[in-house]
Amino acid sequence: MTYRVDPHVKVLTDRVVERAKRAGLDAIVYAPHFTRLPEVRERAAAYSDDDLLVIPAREVFTGTWRNRKHVLALGLEEPVPDFIPLETAMAEFDRQGATVLVPHPEFANVSLAEADLRRYADVIDAIEIFNPRHFPWDNRRARDLADSLSLPPFTSSYAHLPRSVGVAHTALEAAIETEADLLEAFDDGVARRVIYDDGPYRWSTTASELGNLVYENTWEKVDRLFLSGTEPTHPQHIAYDGRFDDAAVY
Repeated sequence: MTYRVDPHVKVLTDRVVERAKRAGLDAIVYAPHFTRLPEVRERAAAYSDDDLLVIPAREVFTGTWRNRKHVLALGLEEPVPDFIPLETAMAEFDRQGATVLVPHPEFANVSLAEADLRRYADVIDAIEIFNPRHFPWDNRRARDLADSLSLPPFTSSYAHLPRSVGVAHTALEAAIETEADLLEAFDDGVARRVIYDDGPYRWSTTASELGNLVYENTWEKVDRLFLSGTEPTHPQHIAYDGRFDDAAVY
């Protein structure tokens, strides 16, 4: 039995769900930026139905804006904030027994480097080897890293825009009915296939997503740093009860 999942989607709307179902997906993992875990869980539950399982997750921004390393964590029991050191986040994921996926390795200044991957290989459950925002050489580098570290691969749409959903997914060779089943499949490294569109639509998706990336790193970055006040996922936010106050990087 094959279970088709898109393990990293940043947006969740009726249109996203419609596109996911049209693409034949069984599940998507919803991990929006700068959104606390309870809100992610609530929204994911609201959009799940018998035809599409929506699983909540957090892409945690470790480090500072200048040198941040993103890590995707599924199955968290307790919230983990952004803007804490990578080692603090990884220790927390390990403590909670979370499923840890590495998106876009060694991409720009937002990713785990090879040294990080080697250091935390025993915590990491899979490495992304195809990302629609990548150029071919980025994907080749990611595949080489997964092979050299003997870590299972995955791919996702990494959809920041609804139109990107369906351009890539991971087909797991497992019978999966619940979120717990999916986490177990990743944790156990079950056989899988990495499936993606590499035709004209993929490249138009890449162009659109890279345009969104430029926005994220210009106006949106200025807005978050200087205009919007304390991020809801800042480690010193009241929601974290002071647990991460000393770990905040700014």
